Amino acid sequence: MKTSLAHLPPKKQEELSLIKEIILASAPVEMIILFGSYSTGKWVEDLYIEEGTTYEYMSDVDILVVTRKERSAEKDWRWCSIENKIRERKKLTDTHIIAHGIGFLNERIRNSYYFFVDILKEGIILYDSGNYQLAPPQPLSPTKRKKKAQEYFEDWFEAANDSFEGFNFYLKKQKYNKAAFELHQATECYYTTFLLVFTDYKPKLHDIEKLGQLASKIKAEMTTAFPRSTQEEKRLFE
Repeated sequence: MKTSLAHLPPKKQEELSLIKEIILASAPVEMIILFGSYSTGKWVEDLYIEEGTTYEYMSDVDILVVTRKERSAEKDWRWCSIENKIRERKKLTDTHIIAHGIGFLNERIRNSYYFFVDILKEGIILYDSGNYQLAPPQPLSPTKRKKKAQEYFEDWFEAANDSFEGFNFYLKKQKYNKAAFELHQATECYYTTFLLVFTDYKPKLHDIEKLGQLASKIKAEMTTAFPRSTQEEKRLFE
């Protein structure tokens, strides 16, 4: 796995160094791996005005934290707290952290989960305790990869459609709390379908805002699912 950040400007390299130090000071970790747009050099900082409205899009920093045990990685509150600490440092780019134990990670790599295999190919090690090694990936043919994606699609898209039918049923009955719950479930399942098909990874999230952010990294058009360019649109989403 790569270790150099030479493809990034010095300012971004300094940011990543600070992000690494915040993580190390906040949790016992074995590895910190940068992946996504900052590891590949495809990160975006875009500011533009359309019909009088200013739009800003900035790529998040994507980090995979590797812990000794999966149990430690499952403490979601810990990683949310670290993300908030990074966000509070106003000069640092917003950071999205996923965490997994070394055993879980290596099992996924050996079984050719392409989300983790791609991280292995394109990621950059920011910190390594030296206590563990990552497993070698097994090859996954395009045919098998497509078959896997098709199975994800069929399972999760059907689940999403079932929840959407439930939403319509309760809406007609004017049972709005149940309708809202089913609509949230449908939205979560549609996002999960999208993420599994394209990345082979289901994040441990129920937050549709965060799921939408992950989906928009794959396809920018996903940001239009819930427009939030005005205060009223933001209120309606919330």
